[in-house]
Amino acid sequence: MQDLQIDWLKSFVAAVDAGSLSSAAPEVHRSQSAVSMQIKKLESATGYRLLVRGARQLQLTHEGQTLLGYARRMLDLHAEAQAALQGDSLSGVVKLGVPDDYASRYLTPVLKRFAPRHGGVEIQLDCEQSTALIPRVARGELDLALVSRDHPRRGTLLFHEPMVWVGSAQFDIWRRDPLPIAVYEAASLGRRSAINSLALQGRPYKVVYNSSNLAGQIAAVESGLAVAALTQCSAPPHLRVLGPEEGLGPLEPMEVALYRSQASRGSKAVDSLHRMLLQTLRSPLHG
Repeated sequence: MQDLQIDWLKSFVAAVDAGSLSSAAPEVHRSQSAVSMQIKKLESATGYRLLVRGARQLQLTHEGQTLLGYARRMLDLHAEAQAALQGDSLSGVVKLGVPDDYASRYLTPVLKRFAPRHGGVEIQLDCEQSTALIPRVARGELDLALVSRDHPRRGTLLFHEPMVWVGSAQFDIWRRDPLPIAVYEAASLGRRSAINSLALQGRPYKVVYNSSNLAGQIAAVESGLAVAALTQCSAPPHLRVLGPEEGLGPLEPMEVALYRSQASRGSKAVDSLHRMLLQTLRSPLHG
């Protein structure tokens, strides 16, 4: 077997994460045909077909799945070696966005690791709903955002976050008909998930509380106004998780992705934080 070159592995991993060669091309600063050629060279070197074109996006073969985990580790180690040789020379500003419900559980541990290593990098953090963050990244107002993605090619998939129904144990709100619910704004994926679940059950409901932030949702539940659908990571332990026993059906999980702006390409500070977020948060199930 030939040696596996870093550039080949970069194109391979980018194609897997982006779902297509055309979407992978800007990630590795190459043309679509160049990405295709790099992957063909990698397949030739390994002696296996690694990717096949599926109905909606590229799919890994068995050998491709095996190689993916090794490729990610090799690229991470390569990047770490480069960073170590650079020393603490990174500087600049990184504009980062995250929804309230992901900030404490997922972002805080990463920033605690990043800040001591890169004291010359200033991080500007904005907390908003994913529906507000996504267009801001697309416009280049934010460099990076941790988001619940709205379609399969939005950013790099990190993991699936379960959604749960919650209510206050002090109030049997879930027994009411129609069911009073607290929801996020109209475009919210969480709102859509909640209403779809109730519709599939044929359960009547009434929206009694609207809030664009997590604190508002929790306050509505704690005060006995409504039940709400929250990400599992943001559901306070003092609230009761509701399910079939309370007459509530399952909710679709959120696809949590790391979304980067095209405008931030070439920024070593953004590269470094992007890499650390991927290393820390990406599920092993995704290679």
